Amino acid sequence: KRPHRHQEIELPPVEPMVIEYRLHELSCDACGQMTRASLPTGVSPLGYGERLSAIVSLLSGPYRHSYRQVCALMQDLFGVSVSRGSVGRLRDEMSAALSAPVVAAKDYVQSQPIIHSDETSFPQGNRDGGNPNRTKGWMWVLVTPLVSFFDVVLSRSQKTAKALIGETYRGIVTSDRCSAYGWIAVEKQQVCWAHLKRDLTAMAERMGASHEIGEALLRRQRRLFRWWHRVRDGTLSREQFIRQVIHLRQGFKATLDEAAALPIASDEKSPLAKTVRTCRRLIKGEPALWTFVSTIGVEPTNNAAERALRTAVIWRKTSFGTQSQRGSQFVSRLMTVTTSLKAQGRNILDFLAHACLAARTGKEPPSLLPQQHH
Repeated sequence: KRPHRHQEIELPPVEPMVIEYRLHELSCDACGQMTRASLPTGVSPLGYGERLSAIVSLLSGPYRHSYRQVCALMQDLFGVSVSRGSVGRLRDEMSAALSAPVVAAKDYVQSQPIIHSDETSFPQGNRDGGNPNRTKGWMWVLVTPLVSFFDVVLSRSQKTAKALIGETYRGIVTSDRCSAYGWIAVEKQQVCWAHLKRDLTAMAERMGASHEIGEALLRRQRRLFRWWHRVRDGTLSREQFIRQVIHLRQGFKATLDEAAALPIASDEKSPLAKTVRTCRRLIKGEPALWTFVSTIGVEPTNNAAERALRTAVIWRKTSFGTQSQRGSQFVSRLMTVTTSLKAQGRNILDFLAHACLAARTGKEPPSLLPQQHH
């Protein structure tokens, strides 16, 4: 008979391994000058090995612990005494070590045919003089299936979007209707229907004509997504979906046109005026609502980017952003690394340790690109 199997997982006591290097100093018999030996290549003058440095960076980065908490955890878990100043120096070292892999990740993302983009506020202080005007910071993200790129920028402008996405980018960008993406040709955009649904719901919750307009648009939105879910589960072919959407799109646009034609004053702030202005903006970018219908691989929502930003939002709420430009770089680079490695199923701690050691020994850093690309 087969015995019942029960397994208990336990962790052995962890004791730090201390390696001591003795650098002898001798004087020259001829001139008396003192000469001391140098540390071997790869040994950091900071006094911490690359794996310990990786753990400190992981705790103070994606796990969002404060400097004080990192010091306490290192003492409690590993019996290692680390000062808050050392935490800051190790973070700076790791950030520099990740610079090249993150730049390569950005280039890779800009080469992909479809990008999901989003942004959220992320305050940055002026402790190192990087934000003298106390400008509001923004965490931007560009998401592809296997690699994502994050960057904290003191702007939410079209100029920033062009620099991040690439002004010559020829793929399709899925985003909300933020004006920062206005420079992208409408046929190269996919507007997020999840954001749009919230606007349509707001219309429907108003009184009078706004309610009727919102309800009419929501009915078509619900029908569209019933069909889309059937496309995803294979019960409706793409060709059938395209044919069915033709009539639905005509009705959707006709409702927008009727709403946009309603007379309102330029400075009117009534609920109906809000509805009319929303419909007028939607008409301008109407083709971008339907890119996903005929383009395989394009999703109708920007959920991928919003999920990627969720960690940054929690980080912002617990830390109130960063205190310096260096801190923002650390956050951006760690977010890029951890999000990309998770998508590829790769070990984050090993990658950080490898990157740190490569920087200390002058060797090529590990790559964030999918394995077949390097």
